[in-house]
Order: sequence, then C-alpha cells, then structure tokens
Amino acid sequence: MTNQLKRLYNKFFRRKISVIAQIHYTNPSQRLKGRKIIVTGGTGSIGLAMAKRFINEGAIVLITGRDKEKLESISKNIGCEASFLDLMNVESFDKFITEAKQKLGGIDCLVNNAGISLHESFESVTTDGFDRQIATNLRGPFFLSQKVIAYMSTNSIKGQILFISSETGETADIRPYGLSKAAINSLVQGLAYLYIEQDIRVNAIAPGVTTSNMTGYSNDNLYCSFNPNKRVYLPEEIAEIASFILSDISNSISGQIITCNNGKTINARWK
Repeated sequence: MTNQLKRLYNKFFRRKISVIAQIHYTNPSQRLKGRKIIVTGGTGSIGLAMAKRFINEGAIVLITGRDKEKLESISKNIGCEASFLDLMNVESFDKFITEAKQKLGGIDCLVNNAGISLHESFESVTTDGFDRQIATNLRGPFFLSQKVIAYMSTNSIKGQILFISSETGETADIRPYGLSKAAINSLVQGLAYLYIEQDIRVNAIAPGVTTSNMTGYSNDNLYCSFNPNKRVYLPEEIAEIASFILSDISNSISGQIITCNNGKTINARWK
C-alpha cells in the first residue's frame, strides 16, 4: 500500500474509529536546572513541547524558527528566548551562535529538531524538493552542530547534541526525507564516538508518526491503522524522553537512536 493510499485509508476509517491515549508524565524536578538549550524549529509541535518541558525542568531555552511573528508570540507565552534561523542559510550560523550565546549566557545543549517533509513519491521527487529537504534536515543540522561542538570543545563545556530523527531513518526509503534521517542516525553515532572523551554526548530520538501540522494528525483523534498500538504519538511524549536524555540521569547514554514507535520498525523474523 502506498503512503497516499494509507493516508486515504486512515482518513476514511478515522471517521468511524476514535482513539485516545492515556499518557503519564514525571513531575518536574529541576533536572535541567541551569542548562542553556537551543531548540531549532521551536514553534512546531515537537519543538514547542520540548521547549515547554525544558523550561519546566529549570532550563534556559532559546527557540528558533523562520516566522518572526510566531517566534515572538510563542517566546513571550512560554517564557523563553527566541532567534530567527533559516537552516538552509549556513552562512548565517556564526552570527546566530554569537546571538544565542549572548541571550542564553552560553550554550551547553543543542536540539536539532527543525525539519521538513514533502511526502512525495519517488516518481514525483524534484531536484528543488530534494535539495530543500536535504538542506533543512541534514546539511543545516550538520553544520550547526559543527559550530556548537567547536564552541563546546574550545571552552571545555560538558555538552550535548540531540537530534530529532524519525522512524523512517530505521528503514529502507526512497524519499529525500527518509534518506536525510538515515544519514542523521549515522551522524549521531559518528559524532558520539568522536567526542565522548571531551564529555560531549550525542543522541537522537526517532519518533513514529506524531500529531503535527506536518503529519496532518491532531489530538482530536489519534487513530492510526498502521501503528502497532493503533494510534499516533503526542509531542509531549517525545518531550519527556528528550528531557531525560538531556539530564544527568542519562550520563551513560551516547550514540543512541531511541526509536519511539512501540517496535513498529523492528525487523522481526515472524513479520
């Protein structure tokens, strides 16, 4: 079944089937107190949920995005810093890093969350669409991480880089989005191995389909026929995992891609 048919199938059956989720969260415990965290794509569903969670855990947070008006509104609403950032414009990263350091008082965590998916088939991929997705999902996070790690290394900062990947990075794919996420997963392991002796941890979260404007799913009905638990996931679930990874509780974890999809992409023999 193609992705388009899956979406049509779900759209039809979701009218008849309603699914809700019982979600449990840990109580805020200031586990991120004093952390200075950049969250790219902080106005989107997962980015915003993470920013809120980090703030509740005591962190100083800066969110980025390409919509200045939305950035300003959200930053005022949740009580964080904000900076305009277009991940396709790598030449702007030096200026951004300088601005982020001033606003946060330093940087010890970078969450590479921003990304785009055009949901196209292999036959409909264009060079422009390919370049936009690779530039936003891979090229931008690669060079932004390079800048932040250089800053951490130079200043002997015990820091962390967290990538928001995708379950698509765990499987074979023919779309630019999936290819970019597979490359991110490889990058995570390479960077983790390279920098752990400098006390810089690098990990990734690979969510399954999560409610957002990009996926088209909302909190009104979480039903999803092709997921093991028959529902999509909530941004707050991903934020909970991110909070754990950025805390000292997970100091023994680096180079891991934590896939959050209830085992959907496990290559089980009996599938």
